[in-house]
Formats: sequence, C-alpha cells, structure tokens
Amino acid sequence: MNPQAPVYVRRSDDAWLTAVYYRFHAWSGRRPFWAGLFTLIGGFPITYFPYADLRLGNVTLAMATTAGSGSLIIGVLLITLGLALWFQQGIRVFAGVASILLALVSLPVSNLGGFFIGFGFAMVGGALALAWAPGAPADETDAAPAGDTGKAEMTPGGPQDIPAPRLTETAYASETTAHADGGRNRAG
Repeated sequence: MNPQAPVYVRRSDDAWLTAVYYRFHAWSGRRPFWAGLFTLIGGFPITYFPYADLRLGNVTLAMATTAGSGSLIIGVLLITLGLALWFQQGIRVFAGVASILLALVSLPVSNLGGFFIGFGFAMVGGALALAWAPGAPADETDAAPAGDTGKAEMTPGGPQDIPAPRLTETAYASETTAHADGGRNRAG
C-alpha cells in the first residue's frame, strides 16, 4: 500500500459494502496479507490429501499413508503461520523461513507436498513473507526542504566550487557506506 495514498473518508451516501471494502483494503495493506493467504492455502492440500479417498462406483481408492500424522502437523503449522502473518506482522521473517522449510519437508512426507499444490502455495507465501516490508507513512515534518533534490549542491564562493555533502551522507569518515542511512545503500 502506498503510504502517500489518500485516506478514504466515508461519506454518508456510501453503501455499507463500499465501506467494508475500503476498511478491508486498509487492513490488508498494513500487513503481509498475500503472504499469509498463500501460506494458509498451502496448508490445506498438504493436510487433506493423505486422508482423502476417491470413490469410483463400488471401488474406493484410499491415499492413506504412514506419513499421515506428519502431513497433518505440517499442514496445521502452515495454516497457523498464515494466520500469524495476518495478525502478528513482527514475525514475518520467522514465518517466511518456517513456511519455506515446511514446504520443503512436505515433499517427501506428504504425497509430494500435496501433489505440488500445497508445496507451491507455501513456497510463494514464504517468499512473499520474506520480501514484505512495512511502509513508513510520509509525514509533513520529515519532508525534505523545498529546494532539496538529494544531489550534492555547489557552495557558492567556496574554493573551486567544491560540492557540499548530501543530506544523507555521514559526517564521520570512519563509517563505511554500509553504515550510512541506517544500513541502506543506494546507487547513484
């Protein structure tokens, strides 16, 4: 969600469905919603397939394996991690790594990871959880001064017009660029 996007203010003539949509959109924009959804969906086939049976007339094909309890544990953990991603955003790195590891373990344990359906959803959900970062809201006080473009400016009248330091550069020469800007580097 773009932190600079306008905030929805409910008008009196809006339908309740519109208000619910915008509230849900605001709720899901502040958390790794898609990561949680993919992880949650990935847990269901991994849990279901070892206990499923297919009936063809009078013939029953059962896919019960000895790894049924392992599949149940992996599936329930993936469902729990998906819900935790929605309601506890602070554990997104742990939940992402755990869902990727559980998806990999589900390949040999639970019918090839729920016939690759649950495996794929859990892998994508874990990757999205690791990639998600909370957006910082743009405050008016944090905005740069009016003429600032982030580029080095020339100091008028200085010796040979030496460029002044950027606002983001550190004042200490002993720090490396990895320590500047709170650990973030930028090219250019």
